[in-house]
Amino acid sequence: MSPTALIAEDEAPQRRELCRMLTSRWPELQIVAECSDGSAAIAALHAHRPTVAFLDIRMAGATGLEVARQAWNMAHVVFTTAYEQHAIEAFEVEAVDYLLKPVTVERLDRTLQRLRTRLSEAPKDIGTVLEAIQQGFRSTRSADIPWITASLGNSIKLIATEDVLFFRADEGCTWVVTRLEKANIRTPLKELLPGLNADVFWQIHRSVIVRVSAIRTVRRNELGRLEVALHDSEETLPVSQAFRWRFRGM
Repeated sequence: MSPTALIAEDEAPQRRELCRMLTSRWPELQIVAECSDGSAAIAALHAHRPTVAFLDIRMAGATGLEVARQAWNMAHVVFTTAYEQHAIEAFEVEAVDYLLKPVTVERLDRTLQRLRTRLSEAPKDIGTVLEAIQQGFRSTRSADIPWITASLGNSIKLIATEDVLFFRADEGCTWVVTRLEKANIRTPLKELLPGLNADVFWQIHRSVIVRVSAIRTVRRNELGRLEVALHDSEETLPVSQAFRWRFRGM
């Protein structure tokens, strides 16, 4: 049986180029899914159960690390990253490999050689490696956004990120909601998300990012869809199908 691959990369030109390079350097490899965000990658992972998963570490929806946590027992993982200093020592193990962007033919060939030798083996448990990589990101990334500059009526308001309950995109703007007020910014959620601490804020819908500690309950509405109720707010927030995995076991 031919090996299969999932490619998750949120930049379309880089995704297409990696597909092209893989087709050229490993013709036997069948690419069964091309995903533009982590949530789509998780869905494709369970739908196709590929042999290999090429995962961009930083993606909207779910990071490559979050996808890898679900992939380790079914697929061999290769991370792609533009950040050479991020936990490179953790990558240099037999359980995972990485491709530094922009991907070169020489580096790709070395990675593919390693993959070919592993195909006869079951994917290894990489939980410890993932934790080491996560710690590397925490120690090297720039500081989280401390303040949000938002419009409140005819005035400009500085809102401390630690006070934000959730962000919600609506009709061309992003609403910033705290326990006491609601203001708007022009920054799209996709641009906002990388500056937020992934352990503190979760994206739960294409239009919603919520503070995890603000979640009071997760429940099904009358249509059977998940929604989140919050502490200190009467608003309920939708959970899309793509992000339901965040609440498994809760």
